[in-house]
This record gives sequence, C-alpha cells and structure tokens, in this order.
Amino acid sequence: MRFVIIGSGRVGLRTARVLREEGHEVTLVERDANKVERARNDGFEVVDGDGGREEILEEADLESADALGALTGDLNVNFAACMVGKHYGCRTVLRIDEDYREDIYRKFASDVDEVVYPERLGAIGAKNALLGGNIRAIADIAQSLQVVELTITDESPVKGYSISELSLPADSRILAFGKADEPMDIPLADDSMEAGDRLAVLADFDVLEDVRQILVGDASRASAQAMTGGN
Repeated sequence: MRFVIIGSGRVGLRTARVLREEGHEVTLVERDANKVERARNDGFEVVDGDGGREEILEEADLESADALGALTGDLNVNFAACMVGKHYGCRTVLRIDEDYREDIYRKFASDVDEVVYPERLGAIGAKNALLGGNIRAIADIAQSLQVVELTITDESPVKGYSISELSLPADSRILAFGKADEPMDIPLADDSMEAGDRLAVLADFDVLEDVRQILVGDASRASAQAMTGGN
C-alpha cells in the first residue's frame, strides 16, 4: 500500500518507519527544513511544503495514495490535509493532541476516518507500566469511557462461572474473552472463566472499580484505585 504522511516530526517519522519496515511505500510532506533533511537522510521521499495546501499534496501524488495521515502538531494543517485527502478518496487519519476538549474530538471525528491521540496513547502505556498486576488499560474511548483488559485471579468472585452467569454494572460491556495463553475472541455464553483467563471490558470510569471487584477480586485494589483516581 501507499501512504502520504503529513509531518515528519516525532510521530510522523516513527509512523513512516514502521510502515516502511512492513513493506509499504511512504511519502512524507514537511515544511520545516531541518525535518525535511532528517527524513531524506533516513531514506524517505519528502515533499517540501505546507501539507494543508492541495497543490503541495498533489506533488506527493495523493491521487495514487491509499491513505493520508495528518500527523503534525498543527490541528489546522491536519484538518485541511484530511479534507483534501477525502476529496481524493483516501482514508484519512487526523492527529489531535490531548489538550483539546472532548467536543472538538467529536467534531473532527465525524469528518475523518480515524482520530489519533499520540499523547493519550503514550500516557496509557506509562500508566500500564505503573499499574502492573491484573488490570491493563487498552484505550480511552471518550472522556469517561475506557477499554480495559482484566485477568481472572484465584480470588475472583466469578472464577468457575460462565460468561452467561456474569452480571456487570449497567455502564459496562464485555467486548472479548480469551483463555490463558490463547488469543482473545468474541465471548460465548458458555465460556468458563478460570484463573489466568482475560476479558476486555468497556466501562465508564464511575463503575470501573465495581467491574474490577467482580472480575479480579481484591488482589489489585491499589491498581484499580490508581486507574480511576481514587485515594
């Protein structure tokens, strides 16, 4: 596949490297001279210019691209690039930084195919490293929603129960289930939960502690309080 990435800073250049390592073709668009030179020294084709302008994106042969990633630190440039990309039939990915409000996320999410928050993803990784144990944050879906992976423990109140027998708070849903050391899949009603099995759950922050108590037990109480901001 062929990708056009706007911005060759920390996020853009790392993304381009990963795509290239997987055998994809990548063209970068960058207006900062130092970043242009660095990306070219790294072996990338780089179009020098403002990625929010259609004529610059045409130089990057946007018409032949499968997707456009607008990954600069400038929201206005990113949005303009995505609108041009949509016009050319590309899949569009818009970077928005964490300091923007949730309503702005939602506004732009309706106009592009995907919104990414590099700072939020980095924070999730750091949080998981600090938490450890039997609870792992996977993604922040919205301001009050999070997808978490929980591992059934020997202390779990539902150990030995089936998925059909599990009763979680109203503001939570099971998304996936996996036996220990097996890939996660769609949960089935007769799946039995044993120590080491994992569940991916979408939950409101307000009920996350209740979900933890049901699925994990008291072994990771401190971790859950850290995740939800409890004292």
